Amino acid sequence: MGVRKRKYADAIKEARKSEYFAKLRNVPTSPRKMRLVVDMVRGQEVFKALGILKFSNKEASNRVEKLLRSAIANWEQKNDRKAEAGELYVKTIFVDAAPMLKRLRPAPQGRGYRIRKRSNHVTLFVDTINNDKD
Repeated sequence: MGVRKRKYADAIKEARKSEYFAKLRNVPTSPRKMRLVVDMVRGQEVFKALGILKFSNKEASNRVEKLLRSAIANWEQKNDRKAEAGELYVKTIFVDAAPMLKRLRPAPQGRGYRIRKRSNHVTLFVDTINNDKD
């Protein structure tokens, strides 16, 4: 790695130290289904978001709830204290498509229909509510 790239990589690393996030990768559900759940908690206070996810009927909500708990734990670990109610909120959350598994299903008259088994990546950032107002 050259000097210029190393400086750029170090700058990115330094900026990441002040961000609190968690990633969930290669989830075997379609991104469209996951986005329905993610849209419910975007911008919410974290404990309110946990309540929304806990009582949601969607299967994807269990995975997002676990991811949110992980992001909260990351924040607590970096700040050496427990998160209090009303302190953290879901700053950013987004769903990206992951690699697709392509399968063939037998169809009439010797044909084969393609089955696409989609998966996704979810990234969640939390931040303190006070930082937003500064």
